Amino acid sequence: KNLMLLIFVLQFKMMKNFLLTSIGKKVAMALSAIFLMIFLLQHFIINITSVFSEDIFNMLSHFMGTNFLVQFILQPILIFGVIFHFVMGFYLEIQNRRSTKYEYQKVRGGANSTWMSRNMIWSGLVILSFLFLHFRDFWIPEMNYKYIEFLPDDPNRYHHELVEKFQDPYKVVFYCISFVLLSLHLLHGFSSSLKSMGANKSYASSVKTLSYAYSIGIPLGFCFIAIFHYLTH
Repeated sequence: KNLMLLIFVLQFKMMKNFLLTSIGKKVAMALSAIFLMIFLLQHFIINITSVFSEDIFNMLSHFMGTNFLVQFILQPILIFGVIFHFVMGFYLEIQNRRSTKYEYQKVRGGANSTWMSRNMIWSGLVILSFLFLHFRDFWIPEMNYKYIEFLPDDPNRYHHELVEKFQDPYKVVFYCISFVLLSLHLLHGFSSSLKSMGANKSYASSVKTLSYAYSIGIPLGFCFIAIFHYLTH
């Protein structure tokens, strides 16, 4: 037991020391990004069903909203992942700006990096504001429904609630703008995350193709969902 404890302590210290390095922080940032991209894909798969089947969407949403594992284990992990990703992103951006001379950035910024990579902080801020709106529109009412007012379980309410949120044209426009910026954010973040995790250079072309397909396809799909429900209801 003492040997196992010693090994655990040593591994913990090694991991802690690694995460304090610049490479460790980038790896942690990449892992949180990959985790959030997996969640975004799952979220899209569920939401797109609302376009062609109210029953399937209600069934999937009810399962996600009542499953113990999802609600009390995965959901807190997701919230932590979102907070960690944004805090670490802002921290790394500040560190990067401090370590780079202003004049060099001003003169050579466009030559050394893409517009997307230079503006990740701004697209991130807009996405963060969108997340607050999304939480206010969907997550907070859901928590209020189930855990504050203790309203009776209704497995058929989800589609109506979703459609209702997209009847405000200003909200739909902001929603779509946010996803356009998310697309730009992902175009840099997707490939950057895989590179930080040590993706083999021989797969660079495949990674680039997958990055473009995901980064454009998923946000465009979310915009389509919002516009579809606004125009058809």
